Amino acid sequence: MKIFALSDIHGSPAEFEAALKLVDLSGDNMLILCGDYIHGYDSYSVLDRIMKLQSEYGAEKVVALLGNHEESAMNGEWSITEGEKIECDKSREDKYISWMNNLPRYYKTDTQIFCHAGVCEEAGEYWEWSTNDYEYTSKYPAETGKFCMDIIAGHIGTASISRNPQFNDIYWDGKSHYYIDGSVLKSGKIPVLMYDTDTKRYYRMSENGAWPVLAYNDEY
Repeated sequence: MKIFALSDIHGSPAEFEAALKLVDLSGDNMLILCGDYIHGYDSYSVLDRIMKLQSEYGAEKVVALLGNHEESAMNGEWSITEGEKIECDKSREDKYISWMNNLPRYYKTDTQIFCHAGVCEEAGEYWEWSTNDYEYTSKYPAETGKFCMDIIAGHIGTASISRNPQFNDIYWDGKSHYYIDGSVLKSGKIPVLMYDTDTKRYYRMSENGAWPVLAYNDEY
């Protein structure tokens, strides 16, 4: 089984489609979307595509998690199309807000936590009881180092985490954290992470295939 993960699509349907071409949803494979689908140049199209995927494959096979931008729309702080040329459509807005209200804040396997931003790592194995809603969607800054489970998250661009303005790919700290926000609105790229449950290894997907993810400090 292969678990694919991507995050921070930010209203970028063309870049989202390019990333989806790297995802194989055959058999037991699944896709986990780690939040922030809106606020780019066409949020409605991105949301429609995600909902279509869930309708086609099921919400258990295509898992969509809540991000802080969805949360801001749910709370009425921003409209779904904030900052876009597309005008807010109240009837469509209500439909998507209803969908967002049902999005989980995290997804876990026996060894992994998928979320938008992070968890309460001070709590160790009791993270699930100690993490508050804010941490799942808005935790800042990004945490690195050893944890009892692998954490796969977006929210903060990997250029910022790596302190390398030219880096917009998957960042692995060599321990327990995999960050996958490629800052699509600046880079035009949505990185795709794949975990193979047979090899128990993480891979970076590209048009040329799957490449093992190496710790950032070992690559750069």
